[in-house]
Amino acid sequence: MAENPATLKKRSVNIAGHATSVSMENIFWDRLSDIASARGSSVSAIIREIDAARTGNLSSALRVYILEHS
Repeated sequence: MAENPATLKKRSVNIAGHATSVSMENIFWDRLSDIASARGSSVSAIIREIDAARTGNLSSALRVYILEHS
């Protein structure tokens, strides 16, 4: 059975040497993985890139990035 795309999923990521958790809906994690694959990058590398440029909440910044790049 496929995961519900609207279900929140929390993942741990390492940013600037410290662990943090990011919660997003499954659909956003799937799209972020697709973007990373298309770029020949890792999800973690993209998250670090977005984190370095963001001014607000990381989860929100990730969602906006994904919407702009999908």
